[in-house]
Amino acid sequence: MPAHVAESDSTPDPTGATDPLAHERAHLAASRAALRGMREDVQALDIRDVTANWVNATVLQAQIDDRIKALADLSHTPLFFGRLDYLHAVGGELAEGERFYIGRRHVHDAAGDPMVIDWRAPVSQPYYQASRKNPQDVGLRRRFGYTAGELTAYEDERLTDPAEAEHTSRLLQAEIERPRVGPMRDIVATIQPEQDEIVRSDLGGTVCVQGGPGTGKTAVGLHRVAYLLYAHRERLARTGTLVIGPNRSFLHYIEQVLPALGELAVKQATVDDLVRTGVEVRGEDEAATAVVKGDARMAEVLRRAIRSHVTAPVEPVVVVRGSRRWRVPAYEVQEMVDELLARDMRYGAAHEALPQRIAHAVLVRMEEAGEAPDDRVQNAVARNPAVKAAVKAVWPAVDPAKLVLRLLSDAEFLAAHAEGLLTGDEQKRLLWAKPARSVKSAKWSAADAVLIDEAGDLIARTHSLGHVVLDEAQDLSPMQYRAVGRRCSTGSATVLGDLAQGTTPWSTESWGEALFHLGKADAVVEELTAGFRVPREVIAYASRLLPVISPGLAAVESVRESPGSLVVREVPSAEVLDAAVVAACEESLRHEGSIGLIAADARIPALGAALTAAGHAYLSPGEETTAASRLTLVPASLAKGLEYDYVVLDEPAAVVDGEPDERTGLRRLYVALTRAVSGLTVLHAAPLPGALV
Repeated sequence: MPAHVAESDSTPDPTGATDPLAHERAHLAASRAALRGMREDVQALDIRDVTANWVNATVLQAQIDDRIKALADLSHTPLFFGRLDYLHAVGGELAEGERFYIGRRHVHDAAGDPMVIDWRAPVSQPYYQASRKNPQDVGLRRRFGYTAGELTAYEDERLTDPAEAEHTSRLLQAEIERPRVGPMRDIVATIQPEQDEIVRSDLGGTVCVQGGPGTGKTAVGLHRVAYLLYAHRERLARTGTLVIGPNRSFLHYIEQVLPALGELAVKQATVDDLVRTGVEVRGEDEAATAVVKGDARMAEVLRRAIRSHVTAPVEPVVVVRGSRRWRVPAYEVQEMVDELLARDMRYGAAHEALPQRIAHAVLVRMEEAGEAPDDRVQNAVARNPAVKAAVKAVWPAVDPAKLVLRLLSDAEFLAAHAEGLLTGDEQKRLLWAKPARSVKSAKWSAADAVLIDEAGDLIARTHSLGHVVLDEAQDLSPMQYRAVGRRCSTGSATVLGDLAQGTTPWSTESWGEALFHLGKADAVVEELTAGFRVPREVIAYASRLLPVISPGLAAVESVRESPGSLVVREVPSAEVLDAAVVAACEESLRHEGSIGLIAADARIPALGAALTAAGHAYLSPGEETTAASRLTLVPASLAKGLEYDYVVLDEPAAVVDGEPDERTGLRRLYVALTRAVSGLTVLHAAPLPGALV
């Protein structure tokens, strides 16, 4: 059986140490000292004699500063969480076994010998993958338990000992259930084998992870970024990485995970952040309008509208150089235009290529006349006023925002390019009732910004990153998928989501469809069905909604059984509901950890007033919980991706009624029901939705 060792225990260590816990604490202290030495070595670097100029010095100093930050010793974050004792030396079957401490980053002593091995290193992988059936040459796997950064316990698995029975790790369970205060933390100590396989999948392929509540899909995506940066650091340093989340509250919640793993350079953004580069979003669409604007057919409407600016030349191009006149007939210019159209180049690239094509035709005539022009002459001809005027007439520059403005304002222009693609009713939904006078004065919506982004890419290629993580991906429209896909067109992606949690009118019904629009149709779809966060009683209750909201989707099987974790309480009337909710929050606050009060958006002001009147300060989503301030008031629309130790859910019927349709409302309720780690209290005065009765 595993040894769950407390401070007073003196069970012999396999190495012969009489007090194993003291031995491990000594190694922890030595590792911290070694890390401090590594940091001091970097801080002591003198770059004055190795930099040629101030630019090199600035760049090098920035790299040194980043390295110093990465080597920070976070007192509340253990340097190592596990140990592997190999039966033989790694890579040598006959050599004596080796021991490795597994942690969040590599630490070595003054002689360069490793004190802690990075969890991403190949030698660390058996910590997550080794089993009794496949021990991978590991004789002993040791897990460590910590309290406030202090090593307090350990637990051993002797994977090759036939006398030791299979068991569930109590330390692993305790780490999963540890109260949550502050932002999301890493799960590097508790990664499961099926999660580890996704984390370590190759950079070249896109992976889509379908995972229900509590399966760890967000953590898997973030840890995959950390792993890829370890395995392909130089490549990703050149091409960049990006994490895309559904909203700012969510990004704030997860922002400390990668820095805790030593990765400081990963950018985070929402889809709205990506596309709002040229216009200010001040308007909001009705749901039906937003659905049409987010439809993939809009990409072809935009392509047609842009190409409509290309017109047939009606006059020859006459270039005057000195005393000579060089003439390119209109039919020859038309041939150039036809060739560029046939190549389906981006509009802006073709706009830049056409003057060079015309200039080349002039140079051919010069050579035929006995002249010997070079590239400088061709560039000069391409800049000739006659050539520039011809290009402006035939292939004029197009501004993306002005193009979308015209499509949404001019019924005839829209009809001409939406013919056969959009119905008459759909076109009417797109048209502004009161057209804006200019790009600056227009009240652009978030969906409009995506259209402008699409138009911009049709004109000039969007820069592609090396890897993009897209979380809560089920909520994106086809046009939003295209916007994200452009950011990783030459790279790869990790797509994370749960079809049952799709709460937008345009949410996807299948990953195949979503990945097609993303431009990653060949992606591998993985499904996580083991739940580690939400108690079994809670997830089973929420899963009653699945046949209605997402038929055919497998329910999450929680590994955690927690009797009493679910309370569903009816109150006599709506008049006393607020007081009952406050009382439930007070009851939850008697426990350790964070408390989330989740309610329909329309109920937030009343509940906020009730909490204030009762003397309870509360946080908004995205604000960091602390030991002194643990209660967060959460609008249901912002609950996705967040988690709390205890959740009080106010009036489920109001959550459902707050959405445009029942299916979306029930999906929103499913999200709200699955935010709890330790306990959920549901309070209602109105009847519960039928599936929950």
